[in-house]
Amino acid sequence: MRFDVVTLFPGYFASPLGESLVGRAVESGILEVHLVDLRDFSDDPHRKVDDEPYGGGPGMVLTAPPVFAAVEALRKEPGASPPHVAFLSPQGRRFDAPLAKELAARPRVALVCGRYEGIDERTRTAGLFDAEISLGDFVLSGGEVAALAILEAVSRYLPGVVQAAASVEADSFEDGLLDYPHFSRPRSFRGHEVPEVLFSGHHGEIRRWRREQQLRATLERRPDLLERAPLDEEERALLERLAGERRSP
Repeated sequence: MRFDVVTLFPGYFASPLGESLVGRAVESGILEVHLVDLRDFSDDPHRKVDDEPYGGGPGMVLTAPPVFAAVEALRKEPGASPPHVAFLSPQGRRFDAPLAKELAARPRVALVCGRYEGIDERTRTAGLFDAEISLGDFVLSGGEVAALAILEAVSRYLPGVVQAAASVEADSFEDGLLDYPHFSRPRSFRGHEVPEVLFSGHHGEIRRWRREQQLRATLERRPDLLERAPLDEEERALLERLAGERRSP
């Protein structure tokens, strides 16, 4: 899979793209990341890409010409698949696991990082972007942090990036619930013990315990997820019991 990242700060990505799973994916050729400096597409002698907003107001606006030029150059690149172009914006679709899977199924994705107070609205009204993506209901100084988060989340779904595929399948949100708790050595630490069921050797009991812990954690921390989680009758009955325990004084 190939990512193109349009940014004012290509150097921002140097260390993250060379470390951990993403770094190994890039090194092995599973993931290809091209950093595109937006200033290279400015027609200003000083490579300026922002200007004051018409009508007044605080901050500066990312101007339309360099953004159009950068995206159009990516789309016209000879011999390459046309990219799915997403602008990283707080007004976009909320990024989540299903969207990460959608992007992982594409051969090429371009992420356009915003900066300053905003971007010239004509990039939107002219249909330059195929999508807009938001990390959540907060504002960052630019899209670079969001681009790195998307790169890592999407790369986990690419074959060969995470060696143990079952690790991804058991992640939070994969089955609509939060993950179950994990424990390792030592068995006892500062008076806190590892649950006995994990030493039982009874795989069925361990699976049931883990499922109950998933339901409990989701009920306590992200009850909104339960509205669309694919639960069977036994799991719904267990959830009702857990909810009743929470209501009891």
